[in-house]
Amino acid sequence: SLTPQIAGRWETDDDLYRRVYPYDLRPQAHEIIRTWLFSTVVRSHLEFDALPWSDVAISGWILDPDRKKMSKSKGNVVTPLDLLEQHGSDAVRYWAANGRYGVDTTFDVGQLKIGRRLAIKILNASKFVLGLAGSEGEVTEPIDLSMLAALADMTREATQAFESYDHTRALEATERFFWAFCDDYLELVKARAYESGPAAASAHAALRQALDALLRLFAPVLPFVTEEVWSWWHEGSVHRAAWPAPERGTGDPAVLAVASEVLRQVRKAKSEAKLSMRAEVSRLTVSGPEVDLVRQAQDDLCAAGNVEEFVLHGDAPALTVEVDLV
Repeated sequence: SLTPQIAGRWETDDDLYRRVYPYDLRPQAHEIIRTWLFSTVVRSHLEFDALPWSDVAISGWILDPDRKKMSKSKGNVVTPLDLLEQHGSDAVRYWAANGRYGVDTTFDVGQLKIGRRLAIKILNASKFVLGLAGSEGEVTEPIDLSMLAALADMTREATQAFESYDHTRALEATERFFWAFCDDYLELVKARAYESGPAAASAHAALRQALDALLRLFAPVLPFVTEEVWSWWHEGSVHRAAWPAPERGTGDPAVLAVASEVLRQVRKAKSEAKLSMRAEVSRLTVSGPEVDLVRQAQDDLCAAGNVEEFVLHGDAPALTVEVDLV
């Protein structure tokens, strides 16, 4: 019950004790709420007239696949070293970060595999972005501005989650944005990014700004892959870099959202026809109230979908996409 005082060097280092006590956070599991937590709070209240921490984060247990608590006596424990060697440290941390406070977490090898796949995707996406020309250009294209606005919204959500000690929600928001960034935005701007001129420079600058922020957002959960990529183009450590600030700018996130949906419909049509994703689309017709948003991404959609003719109609009550294949 005196562990907070002992950790703060009470009676041996007055300067340190004044600076750290009371603490911000006590992380612990739920089985010691009535014992260690209660006795520590009561003793601090009675003897020091203060709470030992401002917040307590209650974690759960790690359960085996049958949802039984892991213990050596039951023989259902998993050796961490084997997991680290097989899947990597970042994958293990990813699995752990998916465990919410106050909830028991089932050990799942599938989550480790997802974490490893995410780390590899970060490496590959980073190689693509950093392999392009420099980032000196100005972000001017609507879909680039749209992506950065969506990034700012996600950064704000992740930051608020971290500030509330909800690391799982922060990871979910960041990961959701990252996969959309890779699957949709990268594919939409790839052709333009390989070109030259102001439009290509806009893509280069937007891509690097996004990668810079994403590495910092992922760093608490995936420290090794983010540090590796950070070292490719920055001095120092990503873990000492400032947390990204959500700067929304002038972009409209709806532009990227609608363009991504149109691209998904094009991919779906090609997949159902058992054609390559590079197969030509003779005519792409988009109708609905969102056509003004689609128009802002028209050139990128034509390049990403290999579209010969692009037709927009605003008279439909909802977004509809018609794909005519060659």
